[in-house]
Amino acid sequence: MEIDGDIDTAVHRHVEALLRRYLAQRRAELPALAQTFAAAVDTLSDFALRGGKRIRPTFAWWGWRAAGGEGAGPRAEAVLTAVSALELIQTCALVHDDVMDASELRRGQPTVHVRFTEAHRAGGWLGEPERFGTAAAILLGDLALAWADDLFTGAPLADEMRRAARAPWLAMRAEMFAGQYLDVLAQAEGDESEDRPFGVARLKTAAYTVERPLHMGVALAGAGEDTVDAVRRFGTDIGIAFQLRDDLLGMYGDIEVTGKPVGDDLREGKRTLLVALGLKYADAAGRHADADHLRGVLGDPALTMANIDRVRELLVEVGAVDELERRIELLTGSGMAALEESGLTDPGRTRLADLAIAATRRDR
Repeated sequence: MEIDGDIDTAVHRHVEALLRRYLAQRRAELPALAQTFAAAVDTLSDFALRGGKRIRPTFAWWGWRAAGGEGAGPRAEAVLTAVSALELIQTCALVHDDVMDASELRRGQPTVHVRFTEAHRAGGWLGEPERFGTAAAILLGDLALAWADDLFTGAPLADEMRRAARAPWLAMRAEMFAGQYLDVLAQAEGDESEDRPFGVARLKTAAYTVERPLHMGVALAGAGEDTVDAVRRFGTDIGIAFQLRDDLLGMYGDIEVTGKPVGDDLREGKRTLLVALGLKYADAAGRHADADHLRGVLGDPALTMANIDRVRELLVEVGAVDELERRIELLTGSGMAALEESGLTDPGRTRLADLAIAATRRDR
């Protein structure tokens, strides 16, 4: 796919343009018998292209550039095509995650399963609207994953580049699903330990948000083992910090900015590190009634704003919020130290540092 303009100055825009063309092409390839499915594909495309920070392909691109990859020409365009597939992996993850969490909003709009549930209800179709919505979303999430693989494997990379990027690509997919499973398992088991949310953040978020995209980028540029190790340390620490910031935004963010209702993690019963610290510190302070209240509201879909406000006050008062901020700073610092040791060069190294700060101090 031909790239129009300088990639470095607008990675986000180039990724979106590439995805728009690719999704339109794949839709056009659907056989005549599948034209009713094409309308469903339109919903998937709309979801993939609406909003989103394009963090994953952006980290991968700047990993490529920082490890010596060129910013223009056929190889650069092939790399941009390959790393844009990360955005379809993200689409798969979000569509399925919203089903598992029963989330109603994503990026300020109804989630995919909710859109199909509403279509079923509006059409007066047979069966249960919610079951149809769930089935449609599962299928479209699977399609996003399949098309992500197609886009990655179809990128016109040299054979040695494709082989180098294949290992992080394969590892990332397995890690993402493992992290998702650990997340739902923690909810089912009621695990209150600090170790579990760290494991979830490491696999579900850090690996496929920062670590493996960076690994892909530097591998495509032919980076050595020492550089790859340093980049992965940087990516892991920044990725976990990214998730911890997400946990804070889920509790204290502005829905007009984040696009998701405040307190959704509580309604979904998520044992985030913020919740684990709140329970630990409340019990240690003898505030057992408050700790029991927090345990009681976890997983309550009808949670009121008054109950959420009580939890938010508790987490501040017992020091859980301050501790999470401290850990974000520590992880950001250790990640930056690994970046300095990586042997990467400018302009890529500076851009990666800027991206790390933006990811860990964001408000959305």
